[in-house]
Amino acid sequence: MKPLFQTVMSAVLTCGIAFTNNAQNVIETESRSTVFAEGIVSTPYYDWSTSFTPDGKTVYFSQGITYFTSCFSKMIHGKWSKPQIATFSGKWNDVDPFISIDGKRVIFISNRPLPGMPQNKPNSVFHLWYVNYVSKNVWSEPHYIGEPVNLPDKGNYAPSMNSAGDLYFCARGREGHVNMSVYCAKWLGDHYDQPQYLNLAGEGDTRDPFIAPDNSYLIFVYGKDIYVSFHDGASWSKAQKLSPEVNNGDANSAPAVSRDGKILYYTSARKTGLGKSEERGWVRNYDQLVREMQTIYNGNGNILMIPINLHH
Repeated sequence: MKPLFQTVMSAVLTCGIAFTNNAQNVIETESRSTVFAEGIVSTPYYDWSTSFTPDGKTVYFSQGITYFTSCFSKMIHGKWSKPQIATFSGKWNDVDPFISIDGKRVIFISNRPLPGMPQNKPNSVFHLWYVNYVSKNVWSEPHYIGEPVNLPDKGNYAPSMNSAGDLYFCARGREGHVNMSVYCAKWLGDHYDQPQYLNLAGEGDTRDPFIAPDNSYLIFVYGKDIYVSFHDGASWSKAQKLSPEVNNGDANSAPAVSRDGKILYYTSARKTGLGKSEERGWVRNYDQLVREMQTIYNGNGNILMIPINLHH
């Protein structure tokens, strides 16, 4: 999913991360999640996987229910603009876009046909692809990331990169690991090294990691909750579950942090507002039913945002 550190990877790969309860002072108790760009980026459809350009003025994200597509929105006069489809997306299922730290590359997952295969049928699994910067919000033709990162019959998801160019992602069924697990492939200057399994949580699905560009923290999803672990220069701290202001019992996914490190973005399948899911009222007519289905609080994922303090 995301690349970020080189010199400390050996320490990460050799030790698992233990768990502790709520992260202290990471999310202030008085903070509350709000919907990001309500009605523009966050919609009645499923919205997830935010990634910002280096200047913070353009956000790329995933959207869809039937057709999974990468889109972007620009900040214009203090407001997020109507999204457009990314130049590399729109035909195949292209999602989980992650913009490199320098803004010169986007890595994403896609079911588009592989090179050398018939080009009129989707691939059976999602693989990792990348595009290079051409001009503002214009990208090159997609390039396939070959082996050892992509394996023919294994799907890869949620890529991210650190400032060193290392690639993080999650996958299921690699190397005998039945559950969804996180992997890191170091960037060796002209190719990726063999991906290494990260034992972050032992049994259970571990996915959607977000690595700080300076390697100071690692945010990831375990089960349906978001956790954070800090790096002390030699090893990773016990993973801390973020507080109930984020983990309220609903399914959370796709954590990401703003370029300035002050805002956590994540997707949550919440209903009836931003509190704990409430009991549904009696729907008395069809118009009311349609309005309920068209609200952003209909159980599809919305992108939420909340202030975060990651200075450990």
